[in-house]
Amino acid sequence: MSKSSLLSVLLIAHCSVATSDLPKDIFVLAGQSNMAGRGGVSSGKWSGDVPPECKPDPSILRLSAKLSWEVAHEPLHSDIDVGKTCGVGPGMAFANEVRLRANESRVGVVGLVPCAIGGTKITEWGKGTLLYRELVRRANVSVSEGGIIRAILWYQGESDTVRKEDAEAYAGNMKNFIMDLRSDLNNPSLLIIQVAIASGEGKYVDTVRKAQQGINIPLVKCVDAKGLRLKDDHLHLTTISEVHLGIKLAHAYLTTLK
Repeated sequence: MSKSSLLSVLLIAHCSVATSDLPKDIFVLAGQSNMAGRGGVSSGKWSGDVPPECKPDPSILRLSAKLSWEVAHEPLHSDIDVGKTCGVGPGMAFANEVRLRANESRVGVVGLVPCAIGGTKITEWGKGTLLYRELVRRANVSVSEGGIIRAILWYQGESDTVRKEDAEAYAGNMKNFIMDLRSDLNNPSLLIIQVAIASGEGKYVDTVRKAQQGINIPLVKCVDAKGLRLKDDHLHLTTISEVHLGIKLAHAYLTTLK
C-alpha cells in the first residue's frame, strides 16, 4: 500500500460513527500475539502494508481502547496490545470475508472488539484475572447500545507449550474459560471459534494442539492453523497467513448461519 493509500485508510478510520451505524454483529478477538497480529512486523517496526483482504470498510468498526467505535483498520490491536509492535492479524480479513460471503440481511454492520495480548498463558485469562475482567468489560460495552456478540475468536496457546504442566492442564483451563465467559456474558450458547496453534514457544505444541482439538463442548468450533507459513522466528504467522486464517475463521462462522 502506498503512503497516500495508507493516509486515506487512517483518515477513514478516524471518522466518527453515527448512532444509526453502530455495529449489529459483534465479534470479540482474544488470545495472544498471533491474534493481535504480527504480520509485516520486522525488527520492531510494521511495514504498513495492508493486503486488499484487510482493507477498511465503513461497515466494519472496531472498539478502541477508549471504548468508542471507529472504522476498523490495521493494526487492529495497536492500542490494545501496547508495548509491542502490532501488524496485520486475522480480524480484518475475517470481517471482510463475512461481509462478502454473507447475505446482507443476515450480517449488518460488523463490530470487532480487539482484546488479545501477546505472550500470555491461558491462566492469565482465567476468571478473576486482569485480562479476563478487561475482556468481559469490553464485551459488555460493545453491546451496551445494541448489537449481539456473535462469537469469540480465540487464538492462544503458544505460551503454554514451554512447561509440560501447562500443556497438560490446557484442556481443563480452556473448558473453564469457556464456561465462565458464557456465564459472565449471560450467553450460555455463545459461539467460540478457537484456533489450533501452528507453533509454540516450547516443545509441547502437540500436547496443546491435542487439547484444543479435543474440546467437546457444544458451539465450540476449531480452526487449524497448522500448515500456514510462519515468519523467520518460527512462531508468528506471516501477513498472508494471517489473511488465510481470517478467511478460515470467517468460513467457520458462516457455516453456523446455514
